[in-house]
Amino acid sequence: MSRRIRRTPYTDSVEKLGVRGFSVVNHMLLPKAFQPTVEEDYWHLRRHVQIWDVSCQRQVEISGIDASKLVQLMTPRDISKCDIGQCMYVPIIDSDAGLINDPVLLKLAENHFWLSIADSDVLLYAKGLAIGKGFDVSVKEPEVFPLAVQGPKAEKLLVQIFGSDVSKIGFFRFGWINFCGTKQLIARSGYSRQGGFEIYLNGAHLGKKLWNTIWEAGKNSNILPGCPNLIERIEGGLFSYGNEMTIANNPLEIGLEKYCTLDGSIDFIGREKLQEIAKSGVKQKIKGIIFDGDPCPTCSVPWPVTVGEKQVGAITSAIWSPRFKSNIGLSMINHKFWGQGQPVNVHVPNKAVYNGKISDTPFKD
Repeated sequence: MSRRIRRTPYTDSVEKLGVRGFSVVNHMLLPKAFQPTVEEDYWHLRRHVQIWDVSCQRQVEISGIDASKLVQLMTPRDISKCDIGQCMYVPIIDSDAGLINDPVLLKLAENHFWLSIADSDVLLYAKGLAIGKGFDVSVKEPEVFPLAVQGPKAEKLLVQIFGSDVSKIGFFRFGWINFCGTKQLIARSGYSRQGGFEIYLNGAHLGKKLWNTIWEAGKNSNILPGCPNLIERIEGGLFSYGNEMTIANNPLEIGLEKYCTLDGSIDFIGREKLQEIAKSGVKQKIKGIIFDGDPCPTCSVPWPVTVGEKQVGAITSAIWSPRFKSNIGLSMINHKFWGQGQPVNVHVPNKAVYNGKISDTPFKD
């Protein structure tokens, strides 16, 4: 494997525990499978606790006198409402309102931020804007390696290790823990709907020690290594940049209206274009689809969604849900056909055509 694909401080640990494959996100390894089946992993995540190597969520650190100006320029969300110690989901867009990334913003101090990014080069975008605007800022990628602890037993486990203050951290807030004489950031967040935390480890040399500390303490809680689970992600309506949305999409198509300030009170790149889109109305939106048939294969290319002879969308992520006893998927859907319960047909690669219906997300029982 080329050195251009970066290992993480936890890669040795996940390999010892039998990781069955990797993806590459932000030029870094992301474990993709451990348990014999994705369904077994799904039920374990819903019932117990897992430890995930999510170091690929790279941080873009922005600090300096003009840091707030630079961050605000990149997003339609009003970051003046973000408190120190808060995490904030912020869509980042270009001049055409195309989505460049959908990171989590962490406000460490006034004019000091981390952007915990999805899979695209936000670092270069931020550097380019800073240079072009002549901002007095530092933009860099710090040596920070997130480790997620997810599942219903996560809080009890981390309180056992790091103390009761962990339980006082609110949702999408962060605090600090002491580990091996260092101060480390811990946030109540993560890429699942099962609850949990992410530890933003500052210092690669502590990676094995942190993993082993959590692993050993978690044995009584039936801890297992894990990774973002596709069943749980789709059921929970958690979208994936590069799958459900790309730079070809705008935040309004993804249902992010509440994160966009369009009244002219803040300035950001793409404001006029996004206001224009809002005024005219979006022509498509991400929706859920429930469809019948045998458990569907992996969706590696988009699957057409039709009503009659008309294609009205394309599924980009899909899987069999053992909870709903049905196939479920995510798709951009034409505005004329996105109503709850709208009948559709899903065309899968084996030439089968399955009956389905439009659903809101998260999927509900």
